[in-house]
Amino acid sequence: MNATASPVRGPVRPDERALAPDLARGFMLLLIALANTPWYLWAVDERSIAGAHPIGGSVADRIVQFVMIVAVDGRIYPMFALLFGYGLIRVYDRQREAGATEKAAAAVLRRRHLWLLVFGFVHCLLLFMGDILAPYGLVGLLMGWLLLRRSDRAMRITAWVLVGLSGALMLLSALGSALAALAPPEVGGESPGGVPSALHDSFAEPNFFAAMVDRVSVWPGMVILQALGVVVPAMVVVGMVIGRLRMLERADHYRRTLVWTAVVGIGVAWVAGLPEAMGHVRLIEMSPLVEGSLSGVRQFSGVFGGAGYAALFGLIGYAMSRRPRRGVVTTAIAAVGKRSLSCYLAQSVICAPLLAAWGLGLGGVFGSAQMAAFAVGVWLVTAVGAYALERADRRGPAEVLLRGLTYRGRPRSDSAAPATAGAQPTAFGAPGDPTAPGDPTAPAQPPTPPADGPTAPPTR
Repeated sequence: MNATASPVRGPVRPDERALAPDLARGFMLLLIALANTPWYLWAVDERSIAGAHPIGGSVADRIVQFVMIVAVDGRIYPMFALLFGYGLIRVYDRQREAGATEKAAAAVLRRRHLWLLVFGFVHCLLLFMGDILAPYGLVGLLMGWLLLRRSDRAMRITAWVLVGLSGALMLLSALGSALAALAPPEVGGESPGGVPSALHDSFAEPNFFAAMVDRVSVWPGMVILQALGVVVPAMVVVGMVIGRLRMLERADHYRRTLVWTAVVGIGVAWVAGLPEAMGHVRLIEMSPLVEGSLSGVRQFSGVFGGAGYAALFGLIGYAMSRRPRRGVVTTAIAAVGKRSLSCYLAQSVICAPLLAAWGLGLGGVFGSAQMAAFAVGVWLVTAVGAYALERADRRGPAEVLLRGLTYRGRPRSDSAAPATAGAQPTAFGAPGDPTAPGDPTAPAQPPTPPADGPTAPPTR
């Protein structure tokens, strides 16, 4: 068969799986649920300019809003973008190591990313306007075309340029907020454009088909905006760089780097989000123009927060993987990570009919605190389902479909083939990464440390 049409080998095998990335993805899907569900609060009178959070509410509501703006909003999708880039380069390298040509290895990723665009469109069409699969698919196509066949040096330079640009834009946004705060009231009180009304309308629309039109009308712009913005491409390329080093799979070897990345990255992101959060809950007074500028500070700081969270959960996953036995909680969280695509889509399958106005409309009744509790409950439901599939040695349905579309023409026996000597756990990715949701069989065996250092058995 033509090498460009069929991959040399199939997706990641059970013996190649690593625990830490599965744990990271599993826990971060909880944060995805927390970040997405505030958009379903469709009956509020007033909300933040650049986000989904209502203004006002009970003390518990305001505490939840404050924590979300500082620690969750704009931090989670960059983290998953990093994991997506990590998985992208691992898929490519694994194909090349198995003997595929550059063209054949790139073809596997091209099919994968094209199908992610399709998955994302259907997800948006039927359920949720805030889909992340399509933007990642588009970025994967662009970065794969630009960087896969380039040198490691070119990849690193691109990463530094994009991260530096994000930092510069963050500082410019901070300067803009300071200047806006000094502006006369008639200028400082002007409201920036904010979030398009169609995004909120899609949740408040009582007719399902009209809501579908609202979602699809903004889908192309949102995909292009996220894919061609700075944050997501920056994090995808950073993920490709550290994926080439297999840094998150070798957390013990890179522990110092990961610790510093976690401390500095999360610290910068949280500090950058504090002013906007304080203004939102009215601890300090600010004009809409200042609030809009501070939202830019928070968004661009997601580059640092995403990297920090990835490093943190890589370290946590490594520490948990060192334990002699895995408990039910660890197994369940890892099971969610293995089936990240299915669990991500399941969140919308549960939330949209219960919360949107075209369904039961609970989003018109809940406050921020109740919605956060609901999000945790949704994640727990997906964890129970993933754990049941793990016990039954079954993959997630979305993973089965995407793998079949991505690795078409590959003999079924390949995915069960024994690992080559010295093979290390390699699975790391994001929702939609065919390396991420590996076969949910018995827990992976501890890896053999490589010659150059011990290997750790492992993200609006």
